[in-house]
Amino acid sequence: MALTLTEKAAKHIQKSINTRGKGVGLRLGIRTSGCSGVAYVLEFADEINADDQIFESQGIKILVDPKSLVYIDGTELDYVREGLNEGFKFNNPNIKDQCGCGESFNV
Repeated sequence: MALTLTEKAAKHIQKSINTRGKGVGLRLGIRTSGCSGVAYVLEFADEINADDQIFESQGIKILVDPKSLVYIDGTELDYVREGLNEGFKFNNPNIKDQCGCGESFNV
């Protein structure tokens, strides 16, 4: 089991944590949403929960709850700029189908 960050994603996350002035890493999870089933949830983590699975990539801790891990195991998180838009891109090998707008997916 593993979650990884590209160098660009790690730099963006570290810069954001530094700007916030606190945080132990990034919490990555899923929630029920959209027409395909589930969507990603990203937030800064200020503490580690007892049941968190902890992965480290590019010097950043990624915290995941056990229920979400089933959906996102093996995912690589990238930070991309496409034209005027920029944001995180999830390279998830478990996706079987996703919504046309790209917000939700199922495995």
